Amino acid sequence: MKITTHSTEETIALGRKIGEMLKGGDVVAFEGDLGAGKTTITRGICLGLGLPDNVTSPTFSLVNEYRGDKISLAHFDMYRIQSPEDLLLTGFYDYIEEGCVAAVEWSENIKNALPEGTIIVRLERLDDNTRTIEIFGDERFDFTWN
Repeated sequence: MKITTHSTEETIALGRKIGEMLKGGDVVAFEGDLGAGKTTITRGICLGLGLPDNVTSPTFSLVNEYRGDKISLAHFDMYRIQSPEDLLLTGFYDYIEEGCVAAVEWSENIKNALPEGTIIVRLERLDDNTRTIEIFGDERFDFTWN
């Protein structure tokens, strides 16, 4: 599925729609350059999961946790991950086993470690407001958008 959003609000709304379809243990792997909207769409995913939208980029912490009563989200930045050992230190596998949703920025760096069934979200920044977003996943993500 390929969608174009024309504002931050539309990108968040798309993220919310995706979040409403996610279940514990799902991995959402983002692909896209700096400024493509990965953190913005994660804010919407949190809203769709019923979590607060105080999402910030996990650039320096490697992982930010957003905990809820029913489901939680672990938001990863894999930009500096260079080895399987580095990945283990992030707790990536532990979060998935706990039933958290994992949102993974710079997933290209751990491509070989992503579990089967990972949902790929490819973002491309066309200008300050416009994004092209492609979603590759199971039948849950075959929905109509606007």
